[in-house]
Amino acid sequence: MQTNFPAELLRDPEMRESERILRACVHCGFCTATCPTYLLLGDELDSPRGRIYLIKNMLESGAPASTRVVRHIDRCLSCLSCMTTCPSGVHYMHLVDHARTHIERTYRRPAADRWLRALLATVLPRPFLFRLALLGAGLARPLAPFLGGRLGAMLALAPKTLPPPSPVDRPRVFPAEGRRRARAALLSGCAQQVLAPEINEATIRLLTRMGVEVVVARGAVCCGALTHHMGKEKAARATAGATIEAWWREHRREPLDFVVVNASGCGTTVKDYGFLFRNDPELAEKAATIASLARDVSEVIGELGLPAPVRRTGLVVAYHSACSMQHGQKITTLPKRLLREAGFVVRDVPEGHLCCGSAGTYNLLQPEIASRLKARKLANIERVAPDLIASGNIGCNTQIGSGTSIPVCHTVELLDWATGGPPPAAIGADPAEPRLPEPAPPPEPAVSG
Repeated sequence: MQTNFPAELLRDPEMRESERILRACVHCGFCTATCPTYLLLGDELDSPRGRIYLIKNMLESGAPASTRVVRHIDRCLSCLSCMTTCPSGVHYMHLVDHARTHIERTYRRPAADRWLRALLATVLPRPFLFRLALLGAGLARPLAPFLGGRLGAMLALAPKTLPPPSPVDRPRVFPAEGRRRARAALLSGCAQQVLAPEINEATIRLLTRMGVEVVVARGAVCCGALTHHMGKEKAARATAGATIEAWWREHRREPLDFVVVNASGCGTTVKDYGFLFRNDPELAEKAATIASLARDVSEVIGELGLPAPVRRTGLVVAYHSACSMQHGQKITTLPKRLLREAGFVVRDVPEGHLCCGSAGTYNLLQPEIASRLKARKLANIERVAPDLIASGNIGCNTQIGSGTSIPVCHTVELLDWATGGPPPAAIGADPAEPRLPEPAPPPEPAVSG
């Protein structure tokens, strides 16, 4: 694609990178065939190619974002299916993230939109506030069918009950069982530890059983993904920077072999830290190191080898490959292979490349499109008649689980169950539930003179 950026704009490294991405696009249109919003809406401007044109014109002119541009960029799920399809290697993720930052800086949204986005950016990355918000939303949940729109969507997604906070999400070191084979820091996450703390519990049980010492580092907070994809770059960099520093301290104290992430939406961002902080003189090296250590939990299990299953259920699992897993991290067959090794019958979901409509905060900000994508996803899942649904992302689990009675589990919960852990919470309680490994106290921070 030909570009005509003024020289003064190209002094900005973010603008230079976006121009490089734009020049890689050859207008082929392959991306339109796999874009969920184009598939639903049929509008060229709601396809990656159309959005690229809008972004080019906006950035090239240096002008504030227009209402038209904002409407079509807001409808983008950042599912990254277009990046899997693109034969030219256009890095659409970095381009649309830059566009969102530009929109946040230059466009004044209507008051209600500003308020909602500010609320989500404040509450979701903070587990204590998120828990309080969900408790309040749970009381108002019966009103959801009568409200509609964004407020109705938020209330409809609120769980009927909340599990209590888990002790595993506090700073601790969980020793490996037997000989230590690796040392890993675990991202506890923000929304996940409130909605489904059993995912971190299963992760720690399984990894420690495999000989991995698991560290929940003091000071590691939100990865920054939610606010980053809303264009709120200052907030995203603040939380991501704090988390990088926390893991860096652990790495300096004793080298980490992995930084384990069990929410694929977070993992895509953590693996991109090297790019996001490449121009930060204080964090560039640390961020690049952390990004190089980052692994989805399925990658760690695959590398170290899944323990032999102690129970074989033979249950049929519909594996939903989260967009951030298959398109963002390019992890496609590994989770399914591990589930089969654990004794499950795994069936692919038709149209598996299409998003379920969760996409971070998308199902709250674009509920109409999100609900259509959820309905399409659920119809495809039901076609394979599964006993269970599995995915590697809490957002997908929440979105899909809100529309079906089929139990929805995280992949690691099923792997843990098959190799000696308790049944996933979505299936039922087990009176013989294995205990979590006893945590060792965290080391005292060094005090410099």
